[in-house]
Amino acid sequence: MIEVLAAVAPGTPLREGLDRVLQANMGALIVVGDGPEVLAICSGGFLLDAEFSPQRLSELAKMDGAIILAADASRIARANVHLVPNPNVPTSETGTRHRTAERVARSVDVPMISVSEDLSIIAVYRNEMKHPVETVPRLINRANQALQTLERYKNRLDTVTSALSALEVEDLVTVRDVVTVLQRAEMVRRIAEEIEGYIVELGVDGRLVRLQLEELMGGVEDDRRLVIKDYFQDEPSWRLDQAMEALSSLSTDTLLDLKEVVGVLHLSTESDDLEASVQPRGYRLLGRIPRLPEPVIEKIVARYSTLQKILRAGAEELDDIEGVGRARARAIKEGLSRLAETSILERYN
Repeated sequence: MIEVLAAVAPGTPLREGLDRVLQANMGALIVVGDGPEVLAICSGGFLLDAEFSPQRLSELAKMDGAIILAADASRIARANVHLVPNPNVPTSETGTRHRTAERVARSVDVPMISVSEDLSIIAVYRNEMKHPVETVPRLINRANQALQTLERYKNRLDTVTSALSALEVEDLVTVRDVVTVLQRAEMVRRIAEEIEGYIVELGVDGRLVRLQLEELMGGVEDDRRLVIKDYFQDEPSWRLDQAMEALSSLSTDTLLDLKEVVGVLHLSTESDDLEASVQPRGYRLLGRIPRLPEPVIEKIVARYSTLQKILRAGAEELDDIEGVGRARARAIKEGLSRLAETSILERYN
C-alpha cells in the first residue's frame, strides 16, 4: 500500500492525471498492472500501449470502462475495458465502480484506483486494504498534529533517558528504569512511523515535514537499540535483532504493561520484579563518546562485561585493548567522566 500511495502522491504524473479527472467531474477505474492475471479478467476494450500522460488519462476516463496501466504506470496498456472479477469475492462497497475495484484487488495482487464521480474521492485498493487519498491541506494538518505529539513524547523520552544515564553511573538501575525508556522509545518510533506515512502521501509537499521528523528522531533509533543491547539476556536462541523485532511487534496495550514488556524482551531473569537491580554492559554510554568505533566498543565490553568495571578501569588498562591506543584510552576516560558528571547534575538539578 505504501508503494501505491507513493505512486499517487502529489507531484507524480499519475496524481496529476487523477486530479484532472476529479476537476472534470468524472469517475475512473484504473488497474496498475497489465500481467496475465489482469488480462484474464478483462473483457472488451481496446489495446493502446501508449506512453502515459495525465492528459491522456483524463481523456480516456470519459469512457465507462476501466483503464489498464503498466505496473510502473509509465504506459497505458488498454482502455474502456470491462473487468469481470469473481462475483463470489466479498466486498463491502455499494457503488459498481468501487465494488469492482475491491473485488479485483482482493482476487489479483495489483493496485486498484477508483475515482468517485459523485463524491469526488480517490480510493486506493490493494489486497484486503482500502485507503482514501486525502487532500494535501488535510494531510499537512494531520502531519503537524502528529509532529507536535512526537515532540512531547520525545521530550519525555529525553528526560527518562537522562535519568537512566545517571542511574547507570551510580549503579542504581532497576528493571523498571530500563523498560520505561524502551517503552517511551517505542512510542516515539511508532509516532514517527505514522508521520512517515503522511510524508509518503504528501509526495513533493512533504519535504518540510520530513526535515522536522529527521531533526526530532536524530539518535532515537540508535539509543533504542543500544539500551536493548545493554540489558537483554543474551542467549544462543535469543539475539538482539529478535529482541528489537519483539518490541516493535508488541500491541499498544501490551506495550503499556511494563511487566509484559520485560517478559517479552527477556530483560531480566526475574521478569515479575520491576524493582530488581540490573547492570548495563556499557554500549550506550560508550556510544556517546565521539569517534569511538563500534568494533572498539565491542572489544571494551567483551573485556569488562559491565559499565561499572569500565568506569573503574584506568587509561593504561584500556590502552592494552586491541584498537584502543593511548590517545583513545585517554579520550574514553575523559568522555565517560564528562558523561557521568553531566548525567548526575541533570538528575539532581
